Amino acid sequence: MKKSEVLRSLKINFANKALLYIILLTGVYIVLFPFAWMLSGSIKANADVFEYPIRWIPKAILWRNYIEIWTSIKFGLFYFNTIKITVVIVILQLTTSSLAAYAFARIKFPERNKLFIAYIGTIAVPYQVYMLPQFIIIKKLGLYDTHTGYILLQAFTAFGVFLMRQFYMSIPEELSESARIDGLNEFGIYRRIILPLSKPALASLGIFTTVMIWNDFLGPLIYFTSEKNKTIQLGITLFMNSYGTDFALIMAAAVCSMLPILIVFFSAQKFFIEGIATTGLKG
Repeated sequence: MKKSEVLRSLKINFANKALLYIILLTGVYIVLFPFAWMLSGSIKANADVFEYPIRWIPKAILWRNYIEIWTSIKFGLFYFNTIKITVVIVILQLTTSSLAAYAFARIKFPERNKLFIAYIGTIAVPYQVYMLPQFIIIKKLGLYDTHTGYILLQAFTAFGVFLMRQFYMSIPEELSESARIDGLNEFGIYRRIILPLSKPALASLGIFTTVMIWNDFLGPLIYFTSEKNKTIQLGITLFMNSYGTDFALIMAAAVCSMLPILIVFFSAQKFFIEGIATTGLKG
């Protein structure tokens, strides 16, 4: 190969890499800009939140915004409610989804595949379609404005069953057959063999569920009316009233609300990436 061709090839590779880095850096900027603005706004006076050009570090840093959100409303109660609801629903969804997924993946019963397709098909149904029937059921059961009613509605997820089932399909069937020969029943195989191998998929589903429930606004808005049952997302709206909106406090509350999600994600990041990589579309 001639020297000129080598130089041309190197220039093309350099240009391609430079373009790729520019695109990635642009994407990072677009993603991180709202978070940086939120952090900056959380330590400003309310009148300075929307100043232009943006002053990223205000002249007077108001750390008291983070104290005021806990004293001006029952932010601690809302925080506790959100943690309680999220933890319970995550545990229930991991349990129900993993058990149902094992049945669809490993236990042969009549019309198994058709039932699975019908169940997964419910993912395509918009929430607005079954929102009213669910509300009527919860109302008639006397569970309206209770955490129990909302938790029961979120205890099952077709997406979770799909995710776990696809992961189980990637586990060699020979492991289950060997366990059956040794005398283990289906629940024993699930508990002793399948479940220990499912940590990546369980972590992935746990993160998805945590983010969804923690940030859910419409569900709590529909089912919770009393202040004692409200979650963080509803509590933040209390900073908006007929006299105006305190955007600085909203920013501070949003930062506090985001911290648990970041902790969960980074603590389970290894399992999450592994779960996404190994959960294929087999079957």
